[in-house]
Amino acid sequence: MIPPHVERTALTPVPNGPVERYRRHIVAERDAAALYRGLAHLSRGRRREAFTELAAIEDRHAEFWAQRLAEHGEPAPDPESAGPSPRVRALLEAARRYSPNVVLPIIEQDEHDGMATYQDDPDAPEHMALEEAAHARVLSALRTDEDCKAGEAWHRSDKSGALRAAVFGVNDGLVSNTALVMGFAGATQQRAPVLLAGLAGMLAGAFSMGAGEFISMANQREAFEREIALERDEIRLLPEDEHRELELIYQAKGLSADEAARIAAQVMARPDVALDTMAREELGLDPDDLGSPWRAAASSFTAFALGAVLVVLPYLFVGGLAALGAGIGIALTALIVVGVVMARINGRPIGRVVARQVVVGVMAAGATYLLGALLGLNLS
Repeated sequence: MIPPHVERTALTPVPNGPVERYRRHIVAERDAAALYRGLAHLSRGRRREAFTELAAIEDRHAEFWAQRLAEHGEPAPDPESAGPSPRVRALLEAARRYSPNVVLPIIEQDEHDGMATYQDDPDAPEHMALEEAAHARVLSALRTDEDCKAGEAWHRSDKSGALRAAVFGVNDGLVSNTALVMGFAGATQQRAPVLLAGLAGMLAGAFSMGAGEFISMANQREAFEREIALERDEIRLLPEDEHRELELIYQAKGLSADEAARIAAQVMARPDVALDTMAREELGLDPDDLGSPWRAAASSFTAFALGAVLVVLPYLFVGGLAALGAGIGIALTALIVVGVVMARINGRPIGRVVARQVVVGVMAAGATYLLGALLGLNLS
């Protein structure tokens, strides 16, 4: 866990010196152990076992740094002279007053910070940074598991994620290009400028959405691949710790200690199976499907273009008020359909979502139409 701020005096050694770094690490690890023991006291069953195990690991980290201090002829800070830091006491008070769930995201981030701290410390063994990262993922598994149990009555699966993204893409194209076309339609009754603006807006928006989605998905995939590579290193360097971590994850999912130990042993017996299992159970990733940047870009491009082209269709055949009226009718119908689909996906009242969808769309299109009309009068 990331070392806390240390008050400096004239007699304080150089902060980056080894002795001072070791002392900061000891204080931080003891703080982390005290925090986990406090959370264990506030928890029951599998959660208590997990927090107790994490506290024991932090104690071992503190002992490691105490031994390094001894090698330099320096005594370790007296654990009896200073209790948990004010920050740890505040976190435990929040957990006691409300719920451990309130502080778990904070502690999870602390463990990520601790991993970075040990990666930058030349005297920290490689396994220590990996263990801090593993702690963060165990906390994430415990937090997610608890949230799902607490919300079981209303929780909805995320299997509609692809549909949700497609509908949002269509909605973006529909609203933005309808506003653009209405703006040009307000400025001129001529067919060609409105048609050109609509097609240009559709292509520009679709290419922009596709390019943005490609970059986003490529960065996400690279981050996932790095997480899996780190997990592979952990399995190779720390098989016993990974075995215990997998046991804790299975216990958090509801298995007994004996069942968790038996299944974890079977999984860890084969490194390839262990990596696949840890990626799925610990990281929440499917190694066989980390997402395709090209597929995501094509999907985003297509969804936006489908929404954007609707209001342009009448101008492919007619112009003037006939095209304007047809475009408004098509846009309103599409807004209603998209609103119904979004309401079903999100489990919200259909009437309210459709009304919001139509009002926002009409306001955007109406505002650009009026601005276009004013601009057209000024130019004429």
